[in-house]
Amino acid sequence: MKICIVGAGAIGGFLGTRLAISGFEVSMLARGPHFKAMKENGVTLTEKHNKTIVKVPLSDDPSSFGVQDFVILTLKSPSLEKALSNLQLLFDDQTTLVTAMNGIPWWFFESLDGPLRGCRLETIDFKRKPASIFSSDRIIGCVVHAAATVDQPGIIKHVSGDLFIVGEADRSVKTRTVQLSEAINSTNLKSKLTKDIHSEIWSKLLGNMSMGPISTLTKLSLSGIAHDPDARNLCISMIEEAEKIGDRLGLPLKMSASSRVDLAAELGDFKPSILQDLEKNRPMEIDALIGVVRELGELLNIPTPTINTVLSLQRAQARFVGLI
Repeated sequence: MKICIVGAGAIGGFLGTRLAISGFEVSMLARGPHFKAMKENGVTLTEKHNKTIVKVPLSDDPSSFGVQDFVILTLKSPSLEKALSNLQLLFDDQTTLVTAMNGIPWWFFESLDGPLRGCRLETIDFKRKPASIFSSDRIIGCVVHAAATVDQPGIIKHVSGDLFIVGEADRSVKTRTVQLSEAINSTNLKSKLTKDIHSEIWSKLLGNMSMGPISTLTKLSLSGIAHDPDARNLCISMIEEAEKIGDRLGLPLKMSASSRVDLAAELGDFKPSILQDLEKNRPMEIDALIGVVRELGELLNIPTPTINTVLSLQRAQARFVGLI
């Protein structure tokens, strides 16, 4: 099985390294100092008391690798539009695209029954470029419940969590979905098949769109947010506003907003990836995590006053430090 990881940062590098160790034919696309370090020294993965160094084919050019069985997107959303340009070089008619990114993917409403079926969202669809290249019938969604960091270029640290939930965009179960799940499970990571990947994506988004922005504004970790009464209450208000959107879409949250905050806090003293991006002066996933929720509220005529305020503050913060 040939697997290309597109965006071999913390999560992509973690998953790709585990797959390579288990004998799969893995290649990785990356860029910048992290790419150069991995190219020269291999990918170093640290987990608890273990350290593994793996040499895998690495490039910043998709033409280096040829056609793949699975192409797994673990990019941050600001990098997606540029990356799309040459990704088709990795595909033939049998190749499957796996979206393992934060936020709502561009294909989300293609097969979701409800008031927004077929809707394209301006905040995430990049002028419809992704949908024009990749139709949903060749896509598997993946929700990652794992935390990792790039401690320094070439060195990835697994912090906690090991669950990868996979499901077809059309809510079926196909042979390829089973193959992907079995491949992940064979690495001693955990994979779960679902016929409702939309609900899994939405549930994770509600944590990311609240605790992520609040972390950038306060510099608090996930556990810090959960234990600070003001930060916690802000997150709960944001989740409750988004819950009303989810209910309208047929994606009810299966726990209270307070419990959703507690669930994220189980990662402990961990900085969300959006805070890590801010601290490293990298573009933040503002539209993908919170702008998209405001857009959904506007489309459905559901007020999101707290979300709107936090979004404005986060954009002002990004402008102040020169990230937008």
